[in-house]
Amino acid sequence: MGSILSVDSLTKVFTRKGQPDFAAVDHISFEVDPGECLGIIGESGSGKSTAAAMITRLIDPTEGRIILDGQDITRLRGRQLQTAYRKMQMVFQTPTESFDPRRTLGDGIGESLRNYGHCRAEVDRRVAQLLEQCGLPADFARRYPHQVSGGQCQRAAIARAIAIKPKLLICDEATSALDVTIQREILALLSDLRREMNLSILFICHDIALVQQFCDRVLVMYKGRIVEEGVPDEVIRNPQNDYTKRLIESIL
Repeated sequence: MGSILSVDSLTKVFTRKGQPDFAAVDHISFEVDPGECLGIIGESGSGKSTAAAMITRLIDPTEGRIILDGQDITRLRGRQLQTAYRKMQMVFQTPTESFDPRRTLGDGIGESLRNYGHCRAEVDRRVAQLLEQCGLPADFARRYPHQVSGGQCQRAAIARAIAIKPKLLICDEATSALDVTIQREILALLSDLRREMNLSILFICHDIALVQQFCDRVLVMYKGRIVEEGVPDEVIRNPQNDYTKRLIESIL
């Protein structure tokens, strides 16, 4: 069985007026297998969120390739890219970024279903089902983002992300804006969905302790490069790279 995501020599160089070019991501390569949860950790500025933005095609890479479920999506545009998004969805750090503040949560969750031709009654039924699957009452469909807590809004954002049954979920600091108790609840929800849907997860985070709890493997990024990878327990117990050692010492 092939990888759900394969990233090969992915690179992003930013050109800054009057300054040297800056490689935010520098020739990184990795794979995510079906049903696997892969963590990417690193401090702010390490390149992990830039990598996620390239994988989700929010920004164009300078070099490298992105293969999603066997399809090269590196340069896709328009309708072809929309087709790729059926297989890949993203959960952002700030839950409200997933929703238009002028529209209800139900409208936001159901948007992709409407875009793919589902009738109104089917969309309403699926939205209620998705909310309940993510631990919220069905009547939250009538609420607006500002009317719910951060944790509730993130649950609704996850419901939106899984509406079209993607194969890969990319979580970019999806728990970092939440308090510790809510973080645990969101991780438990993601674990349940991963098992129920055989969902692959790319979990981008700065907290190695969360990655240890949640991920099968971890990549450590520093200055745009992958400097270490392995099973989280092994990386934490026996780090090989000096940056990883400092990262672990900072939480001990």
